[in-house]
Amino acid sequence: MRDFIAYLFGKGRGRSVRAQMRRMRGREFLSRVYRNKTAFAGSVIVLVFALVALIGQSVVRFDLGVTGQTGAERWLPPSAAHWLGTDHLGRDLFGFLVAGAGVSMLVGAVATAISMVIGTVVGVVSGYFGKWIDVLLMRLTDFMLCIPWLPLCMVLAAILGSSLVNIILVIGLTGWAGSARLVRAQTLSVKEMAYVERTVSIGAKSGHIMIKHILPNVFPVVFANTVLSAAAAISTETTLSFLGLGDTSRPSWGMILYYANATSAVAKGAWWYFLPAGVCVVLVVLGLTLMSYAFDEILNPRLKER
Repeated sequence: MRDFIAYLFGKGRGRSVRAQMRRMRGREFLSRVYRNKTAFAGSVIVLVFALVALIGQSVVRFDLGVTGQTGAERWLPPSAAHWLGTDHLGRDLFGFLVAGAGVSMLVGAVATAISMVIGTVVGVVSGYFGKWIDVLLMRLTDFMLCIPWLPLCMVLAAILGSSLVNIILVIGLTGWAGSARLVRAQTLSVKEMAYVERTVSIGAKSGHIMIKHILPNVFPVVFANTVLSAAAAISTETTLSFLGLGDTSRPSWGMILYYANATSAVAKGAWWYFLPAGVCVVLVVLGLTLMSYAFDEILNPRLKER
């Protein structure tokens, strides 16, 4: 009985120590992000747009189907009544931009999550098992890498339809190949470490080894690449919407650019129609790119020393 109680307290104490260590690592990571100017700048940019996407629509009401009542409300330049002017239908472009942030950021987040899960699973399984499994998965990965990504997304979006769910699935299911290659390379290095070989020698199952030992060591690569993949997903969604393959029932930054191009806003000199949306896309992609490079430097000790 005494041994059982000691085991319980020891087990609980071990859990509390592990939780405390995770909190310490989290605080240390945030401290490094704060000290790293590149990571801090990128994080601030992305957080601002994330807040706009989360709460902007509740503050600024916008309905894609509500247009201006009179012709005089169309093509208005920025003013106190309309901070970013109005479009060709008299809709307030500031509300359009805020509403579009939610859709664009949602597509970037969900599509990236799908592609990173697939890429991580393929990379870890391929690198750990090797042999014919590695050959099969890597040939599939090479096939995906050989196909130009944007034309593939355009074809699939045209075939499946231009709903928001289809756009997310198209981007997520076609963007995992590069991540799989990176994770596989890291897995090949990690599985040769002594502690992994000892775990194998005592009879641990492959699933346990991959989840408990391989995945935590490849996580820095996955995390940094996830942020960079989010930038590519947002850019792809914007491009598809600009080409008319996006969901026309939902506002997005790409849809603003599509309408601006379709109505010849550039020729009319209506810079407020296309410039704010373009700047938002550039800023979000820039912020995510800065975060990716900085996080890779923070989480990778070799890059930090160099």
